[in-house]
Amino acid sequence: MSWIDQVKKWNTFEQLDPALQTTLQSISGNTKLLEESFYKDLDFGTGGIRAEMGPGTNRLNIYTIRRTAEGLARYIVQQGDEAKSRGVAIAYDSRHMSYEFAMEVAKTVAKHGVKAYLFDELYPTPLLSYAVRHLKTVAGVVITASHNPSEYNGFKAYGEDGGQLPPEAGDIIVDYISKVENELTVEVADQKEIEANGLLTYIGKDVLGTYIECLRSLQLNRSEVNDLASQLKIVYTPLHGAGNKPVLAALEAFGFRSVATVTEQQQPDGAFPTVKSPNPEEQAAFELAMAYGDRIGADILLATDPDADRLGIAVKNNEGDYIVLSGNQIGAMLLEYLLSQKHKLGTLPDNGIVIKTIVTSELGRAIAEGYGMKSIDTLTGFKFIGEKMSEFEATGEYTFQFGYEESNGYLMGDFVHEKDAVQAVVVAAEMAALCKAEGKTVYQGILDIYEKYGFYQEQTQSITLKGKDGAEQISKLLTALREEEIDEIAGIHINAIEDYAVSIRLENKMEVAIGLPKSNVLKYHLADGSWFCVRPSGTEPKVKFYLAVKGTSIEDGQLKLSNLQDAVMEKVNRILAGA
Repeated sequence: MSWIDQVKKWNTFEQLDPALQTTLQSISGNTKLLEESFYKDLDFGTGGIRAEMGPGTNRLNIYTIRRTAEGLARYIVQQGDEAKSRGVAIAYDSRHMSYEFAMEVAKTVAKHGVKAYLFDELYPTPLLSYAVRHLKTVAGVVITASHNPSEYNGFKAYGEDGGQLPPEAGDIIVDYISKVENELTVEVADQKEIEANGLLTYIGKDVLGTYIECLRSLQLNRSEVNDLASQLKIVYTPLHGAGNKPVLAALEAFGFRSVATVTEQQQPDGAFPTVKSPNPEEQAAFELAMAYGDRIGADILLATDPDADRLGIAVKNNEGDYIVLSGNQIGAMLLEYLLSQKHKLGTLPDNGIVIKTIVTSELGRAIAEGYGMKSIDTLTGFKFIGEKMSEFEATGEYTFQFGYEESNGYLMGDFVHEKDAVQAVVVAAEMAALCKAEGKTVYQGILDIYEKYGFYQEQTQSITLKGKDGAEQISKLLTALREEEIDEIAGIHINAIEDYAVSIRLENKMEVAIGLPKSNVLKYHLADGSWFCVRPSGTEPKVKFYLAVKGTSIEDGQLKLSNLQDAVMEKVNRILAGA
């Protein structure tokens, strides 16, 4: 069906949601926007769907949510009555329509006799992962668009291990979704009826309480923290998201009570009125927190994204100015803290493992090896880290110690199989307390890590290319890079090229298989140990560029990084200009 036919179908559907109908009428003369909204169905990508909200098959609304939930329900039904009775845990964040979409998921699966456990208020994504494992449900769903702008929302699906659905299960659900003939006519159950017959149960504080108890297992310096809890000054902002109550409860459980919350950003608000983007990776998201920090002389500033699975940190540098740490720097500090303290306590396992992604700094590997730990890489996306955790949990081959990705996602405790900013907050606070006990700042702790392991420097850059035309440009860019023979960049020889779309590493004209799932990613390894990677985002209309070097000092590393970035982006812009 063409996009024009799809528009007609929606316009003539008598029971169309009134709000969507009004919006559809308001854009009736905008041919380009109509085409963007209806030219295709939403793709079930990295664990689910994510898109701008509005009318259309390529937008997020109650009908595309029902269509996706229908696919999940059919997947569960084919597993039998036990799976149906185990049911689905469902959570949602502070975004516009998140609660409504979550209820639509519950009503859709319940129509098939699948039990739904719906959180009674907004909760972080990691609490959904925990709830799946704690309640032993067969699946989970969280309604969130993570740190995307306010016009977005999404549907993320989880398996019974609490991790995002692996590719195989995702493919089966995609097949069921594709067989839904008309998203407008998917049947849903009556809310009051499923509340009465037990197919819809509300959860919340009971799950949070047992989660907090699990958190306590991560505490490595109880006595030291108790002594310093009143001295360490923390500023926390949930950025209008779901993190406020769980994060404050976790900090209190760990003994941290000198916590100032950014009042202006404390209440959930899907418009995110005080920030351009609720992304804790960005300096702008910390503007209010930094003002609070200056007033109280805070040691560390903490920010979580709307669904509280990512953590951002800002600390004072040697000049006394707050700076936002990169995701790689935070990961390195958390990893060094965890492994050093376990080493001190004699609790490091012989078969410990650290899991990171292919675009995450090699500093993490150096730290792991420094403590005798094995480290492995996965594709980008925490679902691949969760998948490896489940594999090692089943085989006992390795004992999970830490998993992380450069985009501010971290995990220490295996009672969750998803990145968890609540876990990361309490461990970061402990780390900062230990730094203070040693008479140094968190920033000085970072410098100590560079001195010990090497001056690794990284940079991520992205180009936003929206809509159908943008998707075509991104496709052409990756095609052009694959077709062009590149022997050197920034005057440095390229030793190897990894093409994850075909799972091949080309080195010295020899092809070697890459033991990872296929993905539309290119990674270039340079002769001096530097590397860069090109990857279309799985959740945003962007193509991302990851660059990394190792210098002899911070200044040397920054110079090398700048030269590499200039050379890579010059080549990319040349290709895009001709696309």
